[in-house]
Amino acid sequence: MKCMICKNGETRPGTVTATLHRGETIVLVKGTPAEVCENCGEYYLDEAVARKLYALAEEAARRHAEVEILRYAA
Repeated sequence: MKCMICKNGETRPGTVTATLHRGETIVLVKGTPAEVCENCGEYYLDEAVARKLYALAEEAARRHAEVEILRYAA
C-alpha cells in the first residue's frame, strides 16, 4: 500500500514499538506487527492488532501504571 503520510513509500510487513497514552499511563508494546513504510517509517496496524493494543493500554490505565513495557504476543 502507498504510505498516506509521505506519499512516496510503499508499506511492507514488519514490526514496530507502538506507544499508547491513556491518561497518565504510557504503554510501549515491542514487536507489534504492522505495515511499515519503507521511506518514512510510518506504520499502520490492522484492526485486530489495534484492538489488542487498546485493550492492553486500558488495562494498564486501570491498574494506574505510569509506564508499562510489553512484548506483543499473538
